[in-house]
Amino acid sequence: MTARSTQHIDNVISRTSLSAGASAVLGDDPILRSWRRCVTDHGLDPTRAQAARVLEAWQVREHQEQIESFMRVARAGMEQLYKRVSPLGYVLLLTDAQGITVDCIGNDQWDRELRRSGLCLGADWNESRAGTCGVGTCIVEQAPLTCHQEDHFDATHIGLTCTTAPLFDPTGEFIGVLDISALTSPSEKPSQHLARHMTVMYAKMVEDANFMRHFADRWILRLDVDWALVEVSGECLLAFDVDGIVVGANTGARRLLAASRQDPSLRSLVGNDLPSIFKVDMAEVWRMSRIGTTSERTVLSTHLHELFYAMVSPPRRFGSRLVRGLASTSAATDFPALDHLAGEDAQMQRLIDQAKRLVNKKVNILLHGETGTGKELVARALHESSQRARQGFVAVNCASIPESLIESELFGHTTGSFTGARSKGARGLIQQSSGGTLFLDEIGDMPLPLQTRLLRVLSGGEVMPLGAEKPVPVDLTVVAASHRDLRRLIADGVFREDLYYRLCGATLHLPALRQRSDKAYVIARVLQQEAQQAGVSARLSGAAANYLTAYTWPGNIRQLRNVLRYALALCDDGLIEVADLPQEVLAEEHVFAAVGQETPAVHALTAVPAPHSAARSATQAETPQAQQLLTTLRQHHWNVTAVARELGICRATVYRQMQRYQIVSPTQL
Repeated sequence: MTARSTQHIDNVISRTSLSAGASAVLGDDPILRSWRRCVTDHGLDPTRAQAARVLEAWQVREHQEQIESFMRVARAGMEQLYKRVSPLGYVLLLTDAQGITVDCIGNDQWDRELRRSGLCLGADWNESRAGTCGVGTCIVEQAPLTCHQEDHFDATHIGLTCTTAPLFDPTGEFIGVLDISALTSPSEKPSQHLARHMTVMYAKMVEDANFMRHFADRWILRLDVDWALVEVSGECLLAFDVDGIVVGANTGARRLLAASRQDPSLRSLVGNDLPSIFKVDMAEVWRMSRIGTTSERTVLSTHLHELFYAMVSPPRRFGSRLVRGLASTSAATDFPALDHLAGEDAQMQRLIDQAKRLVNKKVNILLHGETGTGKELVARALHESSQRARQGFVAVNCASIPESLIESELFGHTTGSFTGARSKGARGLIQQSSGGTLFLDEIGDMPLPLQTRLLRVLSGGEVMPLGAEKPVPVDLTVVAASHRDLRRLIADGVFREDLYYRLCGATLHLPALRQRSDKAYVIARVLQQEAQQAGVSARLSGAAANYLTAYTWPGNIRQLRNVLRYALALCDDGLIEVADLPQEVLAEEHVFAAVGQETPAVHALTAVPAPHSAARSATQAETPQAQQLLTTLRQHHWNVTAVARELGICRATVYRQMQRYQIVSPTQL
């Protein structure tokens, strides 16, 4: 233990042991309040260092699913903030209301140090376990704060500086924390004033963006004490319906208008109409909705304030109910090419839902996943589901084209532009994909000079073939893919950061096959495809199916496809037995263990699959948690929606727990 740690521990002990009267002299600030809670409420010992607690991947996913829609909004704000603070060595964390880190952005060069310090995905920063810290104390105080170095209760964290701001959902419920942290910083706490300002500002931006998304089918009233800013960044947002009833208020509105609501019946903005909150007639509000602009005389008065206001995004004339109906219909549009990518796997269903919303947006998409997870399949499904489907889908593997040819292949060339060029020149792959989809596989392997040219094409919307004098306009929609961490490549100086942000208008993460709960569906579908290509009918014996579902598939779907091709070549009469499987599948130790126990047998998987048709038998659950789940499923006759409602969890979590405990509905046999 260092001298600094020892001195810090002595300081914590001395300050938390003071009597209430004596400690009042020191000032009852948030950090001191937290230190006292750590000792008196949480029973933490400052002399005992606690290593950072990091949850397992499946636990993190459960926390992420609870605030999934909010995370999509927050991620956009985090990426913008990270652009501004990354040169200063900061890491961004987004936690849920329990203090679990559900998203983070940082420099991957420091990955080991960040994980050791708890600045990583899945880290638990709840005050009851981590002690006084930026996130945990912010959760209790629900106010912005900086926990700088020796402010931390646990001596293992005194090298960190953490600045946080609370986040609230559109109904005013606390939803999480935005945190900006650094491993090293100046010793003076005022050095973090700018970090605190940036954190609070971006937390407000994220909240307001989520508010606008949530109330997209309502009228929004934007208010501010400053006339010059009200139309672009008003402090207060009020959502109201056609009758003028307030249905939502952002944090700024709740804070600024709280002191103005002297009538106890108006303490809650939601549920009251605008005339009862402001000195205004609804006719004036509707007049503003038609004008859509503000002037120095358009004010709403309260007991303490005069607020300038502007109307934002009124619903379409056909009414909010129909708008909501259209929104839900649009999100649920049937795209067979995308729907066939997965069965009942929660991660893949979330990816497919995001993909459906993106197919016709003018947004470049980055697919990230291990080798063999089916990134090109997803890219083709995106193309086939889009309005560009009649145009070309052009796939380019940036890792397989020789570096000497990739420039001419991508950009094309004119007659005689280089030795060996075609006599009439050639249109490049970029031109061929104009109006359709350009799929750039293994984009991380593209040579750095060509990244510069590709960036110019994406930003300018035109391509210059080799040897040409004039650029050619192109209409590009790019889907890029990589199994490598592009942010790490950026840190290593081999991938352009500006190109990365051009490509990742949206990022879709493909799970590895071993992480998917719909392995049986994937196996059946790939078997169907391979059998059709071979011109045969095929099915799996129950024992062979058990081996395949228990295998970890390090090569993912690509390896699965090769294994099934091999088995089809050896099997008799289209029935694949265990003896027809390659040694790589049979040799894995845990596969033997799995098939030797009472595993859920995948009885005779045939080559005619349908989504959600993983036929597996129910097994006896041995742990209390598994037994409770099995009992609840039986009580509700295997209705997963009813089970999720009773247990207070989402349907995806029920499916994941069923897989973990090897519980499968008998109706799926």
